[in-house]
Amino acid sequence: MRLLHLFHHYFILIKEREVKEMAVIYVALIVKGIRTYASVPAVIKPKVKELLEQLELNDLINED
Repeated sequence: MRLLHLFHHYFILIKEREVKEMAVIYVALIVKGIRTYASVPAVIKPKVKELLEQLELNDLINED
């Protein structure tokens, strides 16, 4: 059971890292005008929004 618990935590850490990496890629695509915030997958949207706000690019956060 303990091994399963450790595996679960490891999986969550990997997923969090992947979400952050994908969010950075989407932010770059949004800044370049290739993608829009509305086209970001829901699972990484909160992280993309956070990064755009940190970069003071709130005007790019548009659901339209």
